[in-house]
Amino acid sequence: MNKEIKHPIHQNVVRFITAGSVDDGKSTLIGRLLYDTKSILVDQLEALSKTKHARVTSSDAGVDLALLTDGLEAEREQGITIDVAYRYFSTPKRKFIVADAPGHEQYTRNLVTGASQSDVAVILVDATRVDLSTTPATLLAQTKRHSVIVHLLGLRHIVFAVNKMDLLDFDENIFNTIQTSIADSCQKIGLPKPFLIPISALSGANVVAASKDTPWYSGPTLLQWLEDLDTSPQSEKTALRFPVQYVARQDGSASDDFRGYLGQIESGSIRKGQKIKVLPGNSEATVAEIYLGNGSHREQTDNYNAVDFAVTGQAIAIQLAEDIDVSRGSLFISADDVAPPILSKQISADLCWLDSEPLSLSRKYALRHTSNTVSAKVKSIQRVLDVQTLSQAGDTHALTINEIGRIDFVLQKPIAADLFDQSQRTGAFILIDEATNHTVAAGMIREAIAQ
Repeated sequence: MNKEIKHPIHQNVVRFITAGSVDDGKSTLIGRLLYDTKSILVDQLEALSKTKHARVTSSDAGVDLALLTDGLEAEREQGITIDVAYRYFSTPKRKFIVADAPGHEQYTRNLVTGASQSDVAVILVDATRVDLSTTPATLLAQTKRHSVIVHLLGLRHIVFAVNKMDLLDFDENIFNTIQTSIADSCQKIGLPKPFLIPISALSGANVVAASKDTPWYSGPTLLQWLEDLDTSPQSEKTALRFPVQYVARQDGSASDDFRGYLGQIESGSIRKGQKIKVLPGNSEATVAEIYLGNGSHREQTDNYNAVDFAVTGQAIAIQLAEDIDVSRGSLFISADDVAPPILSKQISADLCWLDSEPLSLSRKYALRHTSNTVSAKVKSIQRVLDVQTLSQAGDTHALTINEIGRIDFVLQKPIAADLFDQSQRTGAFILIDEATNHTVAAGMIREAIAQ
């Protein structure tokens, strides 16, 4: 019996990432959240208490809470986070999936990976390392860089946790000075008015429980802020985007040959009987069946979970009533889409450069957009962001590791391009060096010229 697929990502689940500079206390903060929400097993605490590595003096939990997220031995030996560590915890109100991202500049690519899978960013600011002698106070470069990255990646919610306030006697004036500096930076970046929380990850002040040391702060604790966020799915408000990842066939010579188009709905929803359009060819067809599963044999369809309706995030197989040209990289949209993607061979994008080899104007790259891959050549570098001043520098001919710039590309063949501000999933891409097969950049499409 056909039925509707319920959305897999419920409003009750929050995915967030901790960002900020090295030693700002990201791992300790996550450890504190896990400890204070009683999400750590007794044997885990016992094992941590015996470890030979420690980043900081033990907290009131009796152990170095940062070690809860440092899974690699190299991380524990060096006292830094290298890879993105994912941890899970819950409260009576919500479930959380948290990514602990590295703060070191050389691991910026790992931050980009973690942030691209998150809805919320908690940016830590070490209050003891903000230069208060300038006006406004000077934040660390990585704090600014990470703020720019999470903004470019379109995270819906961002909060600044001003950490280590216990080392400054929870001074309200210092917090207000830092707040002014962060507000100034956010204005230059284009972020809305920031929300700040004074915390101490080590002691737990304003992390889970409110602190008596900050009577001047009347806002929520970090956990309360996370619990009250509206992270409801946006599938009802967005247009259908279904990139085809694989075409499943039974037997091309059979008269009743089964042909299913497999992939994940990146945005919007799709319904049995709906008229869809296939890009780039602009062919139209009708959705005959929707299956939850990816089997490719006609005789197995009785075992499929046939549904009438599917939404964002679902991996499904679609069977069309008409026999039209569809292949990997094709994009299904609604036939009545009033703002369809732009078929374009010329795009401009904000690029986070992640490779040790600088961006080359002469080298060809493979641009992977959804399930489609095309050859791309850099036409020009419009501007590069100066992380220190948050100003844009023009007339430049290079983009080096961890720099962010606006780049113009010419593609070998057109892609169905959405602007990133309108559709994050189909407005983003990665860039691959064809010579080394390394992923060298993450890009967000800002402009596309119709062919």
